[in-house]
Amino acid sequence: MPAARARARARATASSRPIRLGPRSVAALVLVSVVGLIAVGWPLFADKGSALTDHAADAPWFFALLLPLLIAVVVATIADCGMDAKAVAMLGVLAAVGAALRPIGAGTAGLEPMFFLMVLSGRVLGPGFGFVLGAVTMFASALLTGGVGPWLPTQMLAMGWFSMGAGLLPGPERLRGRGERVMLAAYGFVAAFAYGTVTNLYGWVTVAGTGQGMGEGISFQPGEPLGDNLVRFLAYVAATSLGWDLGRALLTVVLTLTTGGALLRALRRATRRANFEAQVTFGGPEKAPAGEAAHRAQITSEAG
Repeated sequence: MPAARARARARATASSRPIRLGPRSVAALVLVSVVGLIAVGWPLFADKGSALTDHAADAPWFFALLLPLLIAVVVATIADCGMDAKAVAMLGVLAAVGAALRPIGAGTAGLEPMFFLMVLSGRVLGPGFGFVLGAVTMFASALLTGGVGPWLPTQMLAMGWFSMGAGLLPGPERLRGRGERVMLAAYGFVAAFAYGTVTNLYGWVTVAGTGQGMGEGISFQPGEPLGDNLVRFLAYVAATSLGWDLGRALLTVVLTLTTGGALLRALRRATRRANFEAQVTFGGPEKAPAGEAAHRAQITSEAG
């Protein structure tokens, strides 16, 4: 009996493993990440004469470039893993749930419960699926809350990285129980601040950089040395959003430690039933076992 239970547990673990990354998926994720890093961070290295005050006007072009790259990640993942309509349906359900969770705490000290769902989903379903889920969820939540604006592409990209990172954590097929939840809570705490840092970079350049209500000590100064601007950026983050990032991080930790176990089991159960990576094979009719064949032959002879 112990051996049978061990084999059953091994089969369940194998069938609920994260959707693997193939070479095309890796290439697509690297491409979209490089493009995103350039789009978000280029003002830090721009010359003083650059039209940085018009950086908000670049958002539609960034958004137009980001969408095809997200589709490329989906197509590459399908090509590598044979994902079908079940995976797309799960993507839609999780994105809808995440979008519905975001308004619950939005506007209250950064308490956004959608972040812990993104961490657990990325952990169970893998980095490629997690990246697309994070970006789509942020887009859906912006439509739901009326938060569509030039900042949306940066938010989509940051949330995609946030969910993808959970899928890259070690031990997805071995680490279970409290140890896994503690690891995910620690990741969620750190990644919540990283998400805030990436999204703050956009506001710092487009708002603080134009001198709208910000002192020169924390405003972006185009053409200044990178180190000096980074010091100003840290001061800007501390003055504007550190409390929001802390609230987001603490809520993610609390929800992961208290309800994470049940949600992880539910996601893995759904993944096993969906069996995303099952390979469809076509062949001839199955050969009946020897005993069944003999029984059929005996029935035929008696009927004759």
